[in-house]
Amino acid sequence: MKQLGFQKFALVGHDRGGRVAHRLALDQPGALTKLVILDIVPTYLLYEHITQEFATIFYHWFLMVQPPPFPETVVQNSAEYFLKCTLLWLGGSKLTDPLPNWISPAVFQEYLRTFRRPDTIHAVCEDYRAAASIDLAHDKADLDKKIQCPLLVLWSEKGPFHRLYNVLQTWQERAVQARGKAMPTGHFLPEQMPEELTQEVTTFLRA
Repeated sequence: MKQLGFQKFALVGHDRGGRVAHRLALDQPGALTKLVILDIVPTYLLYEHITQEFATIFYHWFLMVQPPPFPETVVQNSAEYFLKCTLLWLGGSKLTDPLPNWISPAVFQEYLRTFRRPDTIHAVCEDYRAAASIDLAHDKADLDKKIQCPLLVLWSEKGPFHRLYNVLQTWQERAVQARGKAMPTGHFLPEQMPEELTQEVTTFLRA
C-alpha cells in the first residue's frame, strides 16, 4: 500500500483474507483506518477450542495440514468434486444439490481451471499448514494485543461459525471497537448477497 502511495487505508477481508487482515491489524496498527472481516472467527480460538462438532464440520482443516504429498494427492485426484462440494457446503446447500444460481457454469469452470493446478492445491495446503503452526505461534504471542481501528464483522447465518460461536463477542474481545451482525446467507457473502454486503460495508466505511 505504501508503494501505491497510501500510508493509511481501510481494509476488507473475507475468509483467508480476513485472517490476513486480522494479522495486519495487529502488526501495523497505525496503518488501518477501518477494518471489515467477513465470516470468520480468530484462528487461535478455533485451534484452542476444538470440539467434536468443530472437527466434523472443519474436517478439511485437519486434512490439509497433513505432510505433503498426501492431501495434495487426495484433492488433486478429485479436484472437481472437492471444489463443487466445498461451494455447496459452505454456501448453505446440500451436497446433492445442483450448483446454485449465484455461481454460473462458466464461473465454476474458471474456478476449476485455476484450482486443479498442482501448484495451486499445494499452496492451499501450505496455507492451512501455516495456520496450524507459525500463525498460531504469532497469535499466541499477541493475545494481549487488540485491533485498534473500528471493526465491522459480518458473518453467515447459515454457516458453522454462527452455530458454534458468538461471533460478535469473539471479535469484541479482540478489538477496541467492534460491531456486526449475521447475514441471511451462506459463507460466500460477496457472491450470494453482493448488494446487501456492499451497502453494509460502504455505510460503515463512510461513517
